[in-house]
Amino acid sequence: MNYIPWALLSLLAYSAVPPLVSAASNGQGAIPSNVVALVSNGILVVATGVVMLAAGESVAPHVDNPKFPLVLATGLFLSVGIIAYYRALSLGPVSVVTPIFALFLVGSSVVGVVALGEPVTARKAAGVVLALVAVYLVSG
Repeated sequence: MNYIPWALLSLLAYSAVPPLVSAASNGQGAIPSNVVALVSNGILVVATGVVMLAAGESVAPHVDNPKFPLVLATGLFLSVGIIAYYRALSLGPVSVVTPIFALFLVGSSVVGVVALGEPVTARKAAGVVLALVAVYLVSG
């Protein structure tokens, strides 16, 4: 279960992103959301490069992997999602935008079941329903 500390770290770190994006791209002296997206995600690219160098990893050996088009599609969807999310944060309240954005968890769960054949359990179904209710309550 060594993924739990990483998941918790990602939760803590990513919890700061929406308020920071909103603060940077709203009000007097606002920075355009596209600039915020470019710079903040540019830092992500550099940081990932440093981590890869430290781990001795390279992209080159994976370019001819049959799954590499999935990586490219991921980049395309991630780009659209993040740019739209940052734009929404620059226009609306974090307390509404973020819960709506967080519904990607429901969407991803449905795709996991439908496209990847992951099992549906009563617990997972209840979680999806509760997530929808939570977003309704928080953003209403």
